[in-house]
This record gives sequence, C-alpha cells and structure tokens, in this order.
Amino acid sequence: MVLQRTSHAVYDTKYHLVWAPKYRKWVLRDAIRDRVEELLKEIAQHHGFEIEEMEIAMDHIHIFLSFPPRYSIARVVGMLKSISASEIFEEFPKVKNELWGGEFWEDGYFARTAGDRVTADEIKRYIQHHRDRTGNQLELF
Repeated sequence: MVLQRTSHAVYDTKYHLVWAPKYRKWVLRDAIRDRVEELLKEIAQHHGFEIEEMEIAMDHIHIFLSFPPRYSIARVVGMLKSISASEIFEEFPKVKNELWGGEFWEDGYFARTAGDRVTADEIKRYIQHHRDRTGNQLELF
C-alpha cells in the first residue's frame, strides 16, 4: 500500500470514474480523443490527482485515479469535465455541430472506490481490456 500525503492528511483512496459525451455521441476520436487525454492528464497534475489508468473510447471515458480527501468526487469530476469541455469547444469549434445544446459532457457519471469486492488490480485490468473499439460494453463481474 502506497500512502499519499498532504499537509493535513495521509490517504490511500482510488476511484474508478466513468462518464460520456452528451447524447453518448462518438466524438472522442482522432485529434479530439488525443486532446481530451492530454487535458485530463494536465488537469490531474495541476490539482494533485494521480491517474493510474485511463481509457478513452469513442463514446465514454474510464479513469482510475487517486485524489486528496479535501476534494469530493463530484468536485473532481466537475473540474475534469468543465475544464476539458471548455478547452475542447475552444480548440475544436466544429464539434458543437454534433453536440447541439452547448454541452460537451453528459451531466452524470459513475463512481466506484477500489475495495474488498472490486480490487484496484481488477479495475485496472478492466480498463486495460476495455479497449474494445466496437462500442460493446464489457462486463466487470
């Protein structure tokens, strides 16, 4: 177990987060996919989050990360989604044509912590093997 430290906390928390573009459109491809991956890594580094695994499918994202307990899951997801969406809309204005309504990401997200039933290694393997580009959803259990 590798413990993380801040000035006021010692922690070992890992979260599996999943969310999708608005209308689950297949917009996460080519240059947009690459830029979203880069942006998420930059945002994570800037805020002290540690991404252990990430996979960006054409219509959704899986991230397995750790972040300091001063942040809530909702705040972390909000930061990752809002900052990346603003940058993508600025750098790729034509994507707005596919996402009518002015939003890049769906409002919701999935969150799970690694623990007794689902271990960190299982989540990492799931994300690594999730690279099925056919659009089929793989089963975790």
